[in-house]
Amino acid sequence: MTKPNASKLSTKPALEQWLETGIFRSRWLMVPFYVGLIVALAALIVVFCNEAWHELSHIFVMSPEQAILMVLSLIDLSLAANLLLIVIFSGYENFVSRIDTADDEDRPSWMGTVDFAGLKMKLIASIVAISAIALLRAFMRLSEGEPIADRTLTWLVVIHLTFVASGVLMAVMDWLVSRTEKH
Repeated sequence: MTKPNASKLSTKPALEQWLETGIFRSRWLMVPFYVGLIVALAALIVVFCNEAWHELSHIFVMSPEQAILMVLSLIDLSLAANLLLIVIFSGYENFVSRIDTADDEDRPSWMGTVDFAGLKMKLIASIVAISAIALLRAFMRLSEGEPIADRTLTWLVVIHLTFVASGVLMAVMDWLVSRTEKH
């Protein structure tokens, strides 16, 4: 059985065919980036365990506010790890090659379904959540009487609102693109 595009490939000049094949295969240059992100994920596990060990070592003398701050810190690290995993899986599948898991029952249902627009939205949603946790952490410390500079607090709010506005604008842009006719 011949490929449907086999006749098109054979009519192209050899140089053009060689160039296009090289461009197509260049996607494999992305693999070191994803391997680097996997290393970063492993480093995040070490940081998570270190933070958990440090905080849990004095759990019996924690105030409720300190316990909430501990949980927020661990959630923050967990969200960052989730974000890394989403970028690794969907980036690899969108730009390099499909991950063949031989129909493994543990394969997440979203794998293979997150396109670039979905990846952008998941990315900005994770960044907004991480920013919100940082802001909440600052407010909790402020409520405990810990001094936080007004300028620092103002910047945390401005940065968070910037992320929220960026997310809303990206969603609006994606919505507008989905409503326009394809070229």
